[in-house]
Amino acid sequence: GIFNHDIRRDKKEMDKKKSTQLAIDILVDIIGGILIGIGVYNFAASSQFPMVGLNGIGLIFYHLFGMPIGTTVLLLNIPIALCCYRILGRRFFMRSVRTIIITSVIMDYVVTLFPVYTGDKLLSAICCGVLSGLGYAMIYLRETSTGGADFITLSIKAKYPHLTIGNIAFVMDALVVLLGTVLVSKDIDNLIYGVIVSYLLSTVVDKVMYGIDEGKVALIVTEHGTEICAKIDEVLERGSTILKGIGSYSKEEKDVVMCACNNKEMVIIRRLIKQVDKKAFLVIMESNEVVGEGFKEE
Repeated sequence: GIFNHDIRRDKKEMDKKKSTQLAIDILVDIIGGILIGIGVYNFAASSQFPMVGLNGIGLIFYHLFGMPIGTTVLLLNIPIALCCYRILGRRFFMRSVRTIIITSVIMDYVVTLFPVYTGDKLLSAICCGVLSGLGYAMIYLRETSTGGADFITLSIKAKYPHLTIGNIAFVMDALVVLLGTVLVSKDIDNLIYGVIVSYLLSTVVDKVMYGIDEGKVALIVTEHGTEICAKIDEVLERGSTILKGIGSYSKEEKDVVMCACNNKEMVIIRRLIKQVDKKAFLVIMESNEVVGEGFKEE
């Protein structure tokens, strides 16, 4: 009785949570698809400069043969998706299939209803790169992708985790931009605009995915580790970790204080360190993401 009732209640709550997550995923796919579609169709296609990824290849077919961009991308995705299925896993693959269908439909039937930009090409390139980058980043953050070049990019990322998605995408996209220039416009100016789009797109993706939670990590070599930690905690209410280190030359034991903080707090930490120990050795490093108490929770 009571046990079965609890099971049914838990199952109902779990189903509700899954439905909510699915609704959010679909909403993000739609918004991301609109941003990408506007960038590609309403800015890149109308300005006739090359685009990046499979959308760039879709643009080549669009200019040469008049084929719909979304349909072309959908067809090109099939062999790539089958090849990358094992690497990406069933769950990510199925989520991406949904995203591919939604973004392809939006590309061919929704953004075509919006006005096409015919103004300055530099402004067009900036809008294309920023809008498309935002769209891709939103989709990536929901653990899915638009397929095609994304599948290849994320497969490389899985094999070489030290590489960022933006850097991988930039190299691949630059090749597509070059191909689009040679086959379509044959204009060096359009090649430059295409490179600008590729750079902006990859930068926006990295900033949205990693830059939101980026900050600094301080490594402080000192003989007064406890006092420095206490001062940081007193002023900033930031926790620190004291590691033990030995000088390679002097062989003397010293404290190595590690403290993660945001960019603004690092200025204050530098001042606090000098107040406690003027002889302290400070190393400041960039951190792409900080997860844990006091920062982003996962």
